[in-house]
Amino acid sequence: MTNQLRPLSLGEILDRTAELYRNHFLLFAGISAIFAGAMLAIQMLYLGVLALLGYPYAAVGLQWATATVAVVESLAVLVLAGLSIAANNRAVAWIYLDQPATIRDATASVMPRLWSYLWLMTISAFRAWAPLAALYVVMFAALLSILPKGFLSNPAVAQSVGAQHPETLLAFGLGMLIIAPLMLLALVFGVWMSLRYSLAMPACVVEGLRPGQALKRSIELSAGSRGRILVLGLLVYAVRTLLSILLGAPFLVFAFKHPGQQLPLAMLAVQQISVFLISTFIGPIYSTGLTLFYYDQRIRKEGYDIERMMQTAGLTLPAELAVPEQS
Repeated sequence: MTNQLRPLSLGEILDRTAELYRNHFLLFAGISAIFAGAMLAIQMLYLGVLALLGYPYAAVGLQWATATVAVVESLAVLVLAGLSIAANNRAVAWIYLDQPATIRDATASVMPRLWSYLWLMTISAFRAWAPLAALYVVMFAALLSILPKGFLSNPAVAQSVGAQHPETLLAFGLGMLIIAPLMLLALVFGVWMSLRYSLAMPACVVEGLRPGQALKRSIELSAGSRGRILVLGLLVYAVRTLLSILLGAPFLVFAFKHPGQQLPLAMLAVQQISVFLISTFIGPIYSTGLTLFYYDQRIRKEGYDIERMMQTAGLTLPAELAVPEQS
């Protein structure tokens, strides 16, 4: 692919993302399956515990089982998602430079610096989404302090409160009017910050930067292309949503036919398999596109295409112009 090093339009990047994904489907899907498969195993274990507890009739122990699985899954998501994302970036970078790439080599190459990638994901997510998370905490704390127990889940309680304590509903409504615009602003802030940090992982993987350096590098590289990166994210989100709707149709039909009834364990298992398929097939697309954006921005801002041609010809750039890159 190095013979095609040049600035690309948004359409060309999307086309090349689809081409890479199609031509190396087993590689990218295999890397994403590491994360998705672990999540599937955890959920299947959880369903097994529910069966032992007598789901859906026995409520004793269900909350503890759910809380335990939530903690284990959160830890697994952090570690395995970081491994999968970094390995996908590494594989795309190799392919982009016409180097061989395998699932084993890609995962092995990112393992020595896995904690750096995890810390990068953690601090970038915190910086982007901490305001929105804080507003959610404030909102639920306010709800718990103002509204009586069962107000949100029990229509009868809501009606009684509305009839007997209208001032409570008025306070609730005013609180929502205040916090809703703040949450919208926090959402916009989170999206904007995520776009600024969108190229941090490719920079960290390819150039071997520390997390803080990778964030600064992403801010510099992403400037001028954040709108294009947003379009990529929206397209991937649309595809993921459409696939979720198609695979989730049987569960929606069951919910309409049996309102208020819990899904059978067999359907819950099928639901988790659907999540596994979506994560495996759709997960690599965004990482692939971001890596292509990373190289495209380096070409536009730093003349990386010239640098690469000189390296291929056995020449070297002056030290002050060269950007270190690790393979």
